[in-house]
Amino acid sequence: MNPPIEAPGTTSGTTSGTTSGTTPATAYGSAVELAAAVRRKEVSPVEVVEDCLARIDALDPALNAFCFRDDDAVRAAASAADAVVRAGSTDGLPPFHGVPLPIKDLLDVAGWPTTYGSAGADRGPAAASEPLVRRFLDAGFVLLGKTTTSEFGSLPFTENETLGITRNPWDRERTPGGSSSGAGVAVAAGMAPLAHAEDGGGSIRIPASCTGLVGLKPTRGRVTNGIVIVEGLGIGGVVTRTVADTAAVLDVLAQHDPAAWWSPPAPDRSFADAMWADPPSGLRIGVLVDPPVAGIAVDPVCVAAVETVLRTLEAAGHHIVDTPFPLPPTEELITEFTAMWNVGAAGVPLADPERIEPHNRALRDAAHGIDSWDYQAGVRRAQRMSRRIVEGFVAGFDLLVTPTMACLPPRIGAWRDGTAEDPLAALRNSYPMAVFTSLFNVTGQPAVSLPVHHDDATGLPVGVQLVAAPWREDLLLQVSRTLELAHPWADRRPPGLG
Repeated sequence: MNPPIEAPGTTSGTTSGTTSGTTPATAYGSAVELAAAVRRKEVSPVEVVEDCLARIDALDPALNAFCFRDDDAVRAAASAADAVVRAGSTDGLPPFHGVPLPIKDLLDVAGWPTTYGSAGADRGPAAASEPLVRRFLDAGFVLLGKTTTSEFGSLPFTENETLGITRNPWDRERTPGGSSSGAGVAVAAGMAPLAHAEDGGGSIRIPASCTGLVGLKPTRGRVTNGIVIVEGLGIGGVVTRTVADTAAVLDVLAQHDPAAWWSPPAPDRSFADAMWADPPSGLRIGVLVDPPVAGIAVDPVCVAAVETVLRTLEAAGHHIVDTPFPLPPTEELITEFTAMWNVGAAGVPLADPERIEPHNRALRDAAHGIDSWDYQAGVRRAQRMSRRIVEGFVAGFDLLVTPTMACLPPRIGAWRDGTAEDPLAALRNSYPMAVFTSLFNVTGQPAVSLPVHHDDATGLPVGVQLVAAPWREDLLLQVSRTLELAHPWADRRPPGLG
């Protein structure tokens, strides 16, 4: 059990104590509700930011969610937002005016360094913010700092020489998942109401599962940035506490981008509005609890979480179908995914490429062993495999329910077994964390992890993944709201944090 960490203005052992001037809604509440409170002038952006910074000061030394802070710039941005509120009517303010949000340290923010979690990275300040960051700024967010990530986002935990060990607030001897490790910790510990995250193999959904949050990976191409990441495996989003926050931020991020290689038109109805509609009745609900990679055991707690969701959906009038999911052979899935994953760090600006971590050097060496002709042939094979899976999905299901992970959050250092002999063992040791998520980065389907279950034996949250057909985030959000009402999770908090 974690010893308590003293947050400002709290008493050890409290679960809903407040910082000086902080309300529980600031520390642990909804970003949508916080934005509404700012517009009603019930709380100022300055107060909100000061509360977040105070909690970061108190909690982050033990958790290590933040890797870069510029508190003077954060306070200046909050003061500017406050001045706008004070100047007159708030009717025309952007949707998240004055709400703080940290950025994962894989994206450039003008004037701030981007380490990519690597000792080899150039530490110079970024010349400009990336398009996704500008979208957050246009929506009114105050950027709170940068959060930790594994090097290049290639592993589902952050334990490296550059950024240190990021720890799970539910049990500080366990990982919070990753690679958006700091994002999950910042939100779960009440240091931020929500946080930017990126997902190339599960890096939004895995930390959401490990830390008890909502984490949606949008459809491939739904959210654009400056470039397409790893043949479209990667995409941006957020981790939040509520489905409503997730829907509202998706409206901010899922804007048509005519400069992108691919970008769909904006939907006719906002995701925030669509979320409130009841889902269609009689949905076909598929189930996948046998992992896509053979030989991986699934923890019974993760299966029990799926069963909880299935009972709820069946009671709501949906149909659990026994149609088998069209899984590809294990070797095909691993081969096609890793061929693209090997090049994930290509193009990252490095001051000293020889200082990257052993597993990423091994990935780079493997990538160098494939010529461009063979690489493109592999991408074609991956696309054909994806088409077979999605065609089978659409024919058989409206939604698929899986565990988010095959295991509970592993203990710190568990990934190291065998890495001295083979650096790529770090990736193989991570398969139980990413085996259910990475498949849907290949297919590009939208998928969300929901914290519907809590393991009494360990005190840890357990996520369940819902997957929909491409472009059906609306359906995912509607069914997610059904589950949120049936299994409320927003008031669950890690013990001992205040």
